[in-house]
Amino acid sequence: MSLPAEFAAIARHFRPLAGAGALDLADDAALLAPPAGCELVLAADAMVAGVHFLADDPPETIGRKLLRVNLSDLAAMGAAPLGYLMTVALPRGLPDAWLAGFAAGLAEDQARFGLQVLGGDTVSTTGPVTLSLTILGTVPPGAALRRAGARPGDAIWVSGRIGDGWLGLRAARGEWPDPTGALALRYRLPEPRLALGRALRGLAHACMDVSDGLLQDLSHLCRAGGVAAEVEAALIPVADAAAPIAALATGGDDYELLLAAPPEAEAALRAAAAAAATPLTRIGRFTAGPPRVTLRGPGGDDITPERLGWSHL
Repeated sequence: MSLPAEFAAIARHFRPLAGAGALDLADDAALLAPPAGCELVLAADAMVAGVHFLADDPPETIGRKLLRVNLSDLAAMGAAPLGYLMTVALPRGLPDAWLAGFAAGLAEDQARFGLQVLGGDTVSTTGPVTLSLTILGTVPPGAALRRAGARPGDAIWVSGRIGDGWLGLRAARGEWPDPTGALALRYRLPEPRLALGRALRGLAHACMDVSDGLLQDLSHLCRAGGVAAEVEAALIPVADAAAPIAALATGGDDYELLLAAPPEAEAALRAAAAAAATPLTRIGRFTAGPPRVTLRGPGGDDITPERLGWSHL
């Protein structure tokens, strides 16, 4: 008896990606034994064509970005990857070659980051391609980085560069100069800072990843810690100083780590960043006061934009 089309596609494209706990994707659920002495870390993110990626992006990069934005959540918790569940909602008539490319991208980054698919679901939709992934990771008990914990006097640090997502989207659309294609690639393939996240255990008072805009995500740390924050615009690491700093600081899709750490941890932070081969830049400080983010210009003036970042609703 031949397999129905859905199950044939699963067997062809996703079964090769499955780990041992996935039971060859032949059962209703996976069986997973977490490593001894570890806590499980779980996160989920969804991506929709036309919102989180361009509809004509290569399917390989779409698969890799789906995995990477979820790995970034593990990095923000200081966790190591273990496996993932995935749901794909695909328009009827989508070419099998698209699914093959999507699966090939997942396979490439599974090998790079050391995890496997454990299960999921495939459905059809009358709308755009819609993807959802739930990732599982592990962390030693009590060692997970949290959003709550920033204290007055803590420095604000950020990894990598800010605004590459905003610039990269425009570059991918042909709206921003990108002679090498590096900016468009950064939009399509963010870099989850897993090694740095693990190195921050015991050093950072609070941490999260930058997905909805630097200033907006910083406001989450402020609310969680009951503190205010001041950022010096001139210190924010950017790829193109000609771009408006307000756009770079609010655009989102950077997937860098944003953290609070005490001043005395600076040397250890720089050593951790060097060991993880990831740039880390101090951009401001947390202060006492009601939760609020202030962006300061070169003269110390308040240049905080009215909109701090991306809203999903």
